[in-house]
Amino acid sequence: MAWLDDISLLMFVFLALTLGLAPFVPEPHLFEKTRMLLAGELVRPMDIFDLFLHATPFALLALKLARMFVLRQG
Repeated sequence: MAWLDDISLLMFVFLALTLGLAPFVPEPHLFEKTRMLLAGELVRPMDIFDLFLHATPFALLALKLARMFVLRQG
């Protein structure tokens, strides 16, 4: 996962805030699709892909932060 270390933290924050939360109006897709998932209404393949697309920047940001924490500890 050296590629994760090569990309700056600021880039992951930028991606999470832009792609992760787009579109901003009327409601970010990530919130809408998460609500659908919790309600059991996330069944269409396009909705599942949309959730994956908008959640990926946040997952990468979490991995980057976890990796930074682990590397500083050890």
